Amino acid sequence: MGQPQKPIAAEQQILSLGRVLQSLREEDDVDVLIETTISYLKEQFDYKLIWIALYDRLNHILFGKGGITRDRDTSFLRQRVVLSPGDLLEQVVIEQHPLGIADLQTEIRAPEWRKIAEKSHIQGTIILPIRHKDRCLGVLLLGSERWGYLLTGEAKARLMMVLGELGAVLYQNEMHLQQKQTKRTDEPLLELLENLRTLSNLNQRLEATVQATHKFVSPNRTNVYWFEREGRYFWCRMSNQLVRIDRNPSSQQAAGMTVQELSDFYYALTVNQIVSIGDARSSLKSHFTAKLLQRLKVRSLLAAPIIWQKNLLGFLAVESNEPRIWTEADKNFVQGAAGLISLVATTESMESTIKQIQEDAQLTSQVAQGIYSEHDLNKTLHSCAKKVLARLAATRFMLLQYDPQQNNYQFIYQSQPHNRRPLTFALNTLKELDEQLLQRSTQAVEIENLDEDLRFFNWRPLLLESGVRSLLICKCIHDHIPAALLVITHDSHRSWTTLEKELLWAVSQQIGVIVRQWQLHNRTTQQQKTSQAFEQCLRILTQSQNSKIEVGKKHLERTALEQIASILGCPLAILLSWSPGESWAEIIPGVLDNSLFGIFSDASISIQAEALIQWALTTESYLTLKVADLPPKTRKWLNTPDKGKILVMALRTNADYEITGVVLLADYQERHWSEQNLSATATLISQLAWWRREKQITRLLESTTKDLQQLNWYKHRRLEEIQRITALCLKQIHALGIPANELTQMRYELLLRQLDHTAASMSGMLKLEQWQLHISWETMPIASLLKRSLGRIENLIKQQKLWIGVHGLGQQIEEQSPNNASLARGISTSSAQSAMAMSPTGYAYAGDIVKIELVIHELLVNACNGSQTGGRIDIWCRRLDASKSLDSKRSSDSGGTEHQTSLELSITYNGAIEPQLLTELHDNRFKDVLAPSKLDQPPGLHLLICQNLMQELGGELNFYQLPDNRVVSRLLLTLVGNDS
Repeated sequence: MGQPQKPIAAEQQILSLGRVLQSLREEDDVDVLIETTISYLKEQFDYKLIWIALYDRLNHILFGKGGITRDRDTSFLRQRVVLSPGDLLEQVVIEQHPLGIADLQTEIRAPEWRKIAEKSHIQGTIILPIRHKDRCLGVLLLGSERWGYLLTGEAKARLMMVLGELGAVLYQNEMHLQQKQTKRTDEPLLELLENLRTLSNLNQRLEATVQATHKFVSPNRTNVYWFEREGRYFWCRMSNQLVRIDRNPSSQQAAGMTVQELSDFYYALTVNQIVSIGDARSSLKSHFTAKLLQRLKVRSLLAAPIIWQKNLLGFLAVESNEPRIWTEADKNFVQGAAGLISLVATTESMESTIKQIQEDAQLTSQVAQGIYSEHDLNKTLHSCAKKVLARLAATRFMLLQYDPQQNNYQFIYQSQPHNRRPLTFALNTLKELDEQLLQRSTQAVEIENLDEDLRFFNWRPLLLESGVRSLLICKCIHDHIPAALLVITHDSHRSWTTLEKELLWAVSQQIGVIVRQWQLHNRTTQQQKTSQAFEQCLRILTQSQNSKIEVGKKHLERTALEQIASILGCPLAILLSWSPGESWAEIIPGVLDNSLFGIFSDASISIQAEALIQWALTTESYLTLKVADLPPKTRKWLNTPDKGKILVMALRTNADYEITGVVLLADYQERHWSEQNLSATATLISQLAWWRREKQITRLLESTTKDLQQLNWYKHRRLEEIQRITALCLKQIHALGIPANELTQMRYELLLRQLDHTAASMSGMLKLEQWQLHISWETMPIASLLKRSLGRIENLIKQQKLWIGVHGLGQQIEEQSPNNASLARGISTSSAQSAMAMSPTGYAYAGDIVKIELVIHELLVNACNGSQTGGRIDIWCRRLDASKSLDSKRSSDSGGTEHQTSLELSITYNGAIEPQLLTELHDNRFKDVLAPSKLDQPPGLHLLICQNLMQELGGELNFYQLPDNRVVSRLLLTLVGNDS
């Protein structure tokens, strides 16, 4: 098949090929090109059926241009063949590859050609595309009477060269024809531009543009639709068929098209995309194309946006009632005409635009000025919100701040009309795509329809429920996660101009400065608050170390709890305290600032059974939990709101030391505790634990030192007295010698009994007062007490030649008796013992006789040592009723009856005493243990011991100096009647 009729020399084939190629290059007429090609094929190839057809791309049709047949019937060779899916011819056109058919008579994919093949006895067939630059221009069909479709390599090469040249010439002719048929848009547009210059107002210019567009494109209708941002709808402002333009906005909106109806069409216009919908072609999605054509009641549409400074003003539309393929010239002219409208549309409102820009600049300046001049954040934001809402015709002005602890956005300022309530919820953190959108944005992000827009999707439910339908959002601070956002909302669907979005962006950046300042101020305030709390706690510790006198039993704990609660702002702070080895905890209240929070301070709290204590003991640091998680047993003594939260932390110092308490703080659940504040709180609680332990250890050591000092002094003085009595008895025994008579024997036995008594008292001291003092209760007449005390210093009096005067022992009431004004006045110390035989007073001292005697002895020794040689010591006695006693409560607690009274015993002498010693004895306060003191060594140490001992015995001991320089030791003793 396909063989030449007779052998042809290679030179002749090449010459024939050259001639046909030359003819094809030089010819412009398509019919001549086709005839030349058919003649060559008929001459060079043995095919009984030759058919050439040209391809119409727009209509997807093959037009037959001629050929040859066996019966010379060429009518069907010029027919029009409509290509359909699955057709052999369509396969060649689409794939642009030759297709061979072994027997065309049996090919079901070409039913029409099968009939022709049967009629002409055609079997083997080959279909080749005529193509150029990947563009199919037609097809060539060659049919043979033989079965099969084989072509030799040399014949195939010559055939492809001819078809390639034919395709190139057809392509050039087609391009030339298109250039001739293509409309030139430059001249009509220049003519339109010249015409627009001569017109005065916008409506005239729109009318001229519509007429020029309609004339060039020749559609059924040409319209200009204008966009209203407030209602987000388009209305027909100008049309080639419009007789009267309705100026009523309500009727415009009713007759217009809303953005919700136009949907994808609207969003294509906003990005400056021309919309083309024609015969089986659309630049929009197929499902929306039908809805749009039905809404406009057309079959074809070509629309170009009218945009000025990125703001959509409207669009120019040409509409056809029949399916139409829009040419590039049509698209270019409509787009150019829409661009001319955008240029002339702004000139009408140029003055108002300039004025608006000036007002916006003034508004931005006022906001900036308010930021830098006003220290009140709310006042600044209120002024700014009022101006911005009025300028943008918005409903709400909201400033949000990101809370990293709760991972959401909180409202820090809101402004809305009086008939609307502020929003009370928090907004979730932004999705990653929304964060990136805000990061990349250089102006306010606009959401015209919150119902349909998927941006900020996780905010939609709450905002829609609050009536928000459109919004503008700006980032105020440039962070990885926007730390502050400014949001402007409206209750209806609307859009804003680029100028308005740029204005809001400028305002948001100014507000970002406010937020930064506010954050720095809050951070500084919180740091100062924390620092003050630390300073106050340190001051409490210092005061507790430098003073014995405290405001209350738990002053340190209460004051420390106040400072700890101040950091978190908690209305309730308590301490559950206990000592090592105890089973029950004591409640120490620190802060109770709200009636909703309370405690039952008398409640018995078991350390082992209380859940809060056990949770705190098993937690290394602090533990936070909700009030709802507390067991009912805890809620019995702890009164807090159900929507509250608790922080507990044990007073833990060292792993080896026992815990002696748990700090409990309570607050409202919606209040947030930052990590910084929690860390500071934990530090203060830890310091409180160490301070409390140090205080307990210090008190223990102080008490132990005090007790040991008293015990040492007491035993030393007792031993001195025992040694003195023992030595005196032994001396008298030696002086008596061996008893020779009855009188000597009696004196000897008396001395032995005295030694027995001394030994017995020593045994009692060793048994009962081994490591602490034992307070006994005895009575002794005051005269006897003084007599014994004076007898013990007899030698000292003799050495310094002192005079002793005792005054007031002879009175039964407070007034002195002249007869007993001085029992030993004017007598020497040698006769003082005989002078002690005074009349009894009827009253005796009640208490520990031995210890009181030692105290009086210590005071007399101090007076003797402080007096000059030959000086005078006076002992003044004055009885005081219980009602006039300086410490009546202490007198009543000492065990007396209703006849109980007190004796003021004052020892005065003329001598020197160091002022520092007198001051320290008078203050009797805690001192620095490392600083030198007169109370660290005798006589100051002994006098301090006596002073403390008298407090334990229920009396008082004070030291002071009179204006005449006499030193006074004032002792207050408890008296009882002889019948007690």
